[in-house]
Amino acid sequence: MFSSDENLFNFIVFFILVMAFPTFILCQFVTSSYGKHYTSADSGTTISPPIAWAFMESPTLWLTFIVFRLGKNYTNPLAFILISPYLFHYINRTIIYPLRLRSRSTKNNFPLNIAVTGFIFNLLNAYIQSRWVSHYANYEEDESFWVRFGIGLGLFGSGMLVNIWADGVLLGLKSQGGGYKIPRGGLFDYVSSPNYLGEIMEWLGWALMTWSWAGLAFFVYTCANLVPRAVSNHKWYVEKFGEDYPKNRKVVFPFLY
Repeated sequence: MFSSDENLFNFIVFFILVMAFPTFILCQFVTSSYGKHYTSADSGTTISPPIAWAFMESPTLWLTFIVFRLGKNYTNPLAFILISPYLFHYINRTIIYPLRLRSRSTKNNFPLNIAVTGFIFNLLNAYIQSRWVSHYANYEEDESFWVRFGIGLGLFGSGMLVNIWADGVLLGLKSQGGGYKIPRGGLFDYVSSPNYLGEIMEWLGWALMTWSWAGLAFFVYTCANLVPRAVSNHKWYVEKFGEDYPKNRKVVFPFLY
């Protein structure tokens, strides 16, 4: 079907970009049953959340290391510099976050089908991101590399700090026991899902750093997936806590939405 690696690469980029639209529409009506939205009635076979996260995020590490070595830019220091933020994010998401979650999660309540779907997406996405950086990016003719990288890295780093901090707040509340509580402080005073805001910031920064269709496709799909889930989170908080939930708190973008 694919006569060359470039055809395969372009097809996957196009596929992820196009699939963002139906994903966004579907997420308006269906909320994936994990985390606070978990319901045993429609979840099927479930596994431990730490195992689920480590499994479905794992291609971003092992596949990236495999693909990266096969690229023509493998010996170019700029390729190593560019891939580093991506790897830092997924070292946290694949290894550190599941370990943090492990000490606070005792239930097997992560649907296996969602973990498998996430694994497949990360398999495709890890391939195009690492293949672009290690092979298709043209560093020799990219005169604005450092400008874009600096701006993108600032956005990416800020988003990653927000993401890790927000995860820590939520995990801390979970460790207190007694059910769900209203998270407060920092960006939680402005939006219901600062963890998703942080991740959106990260992949916008990544799209700027890579200046590629692959990076753009990842950013667009991230928004298509996380913004509707942030809406679901906001509605869940309002329904659960009623008048106690801050009325001026936005969904995911401070002061805007």
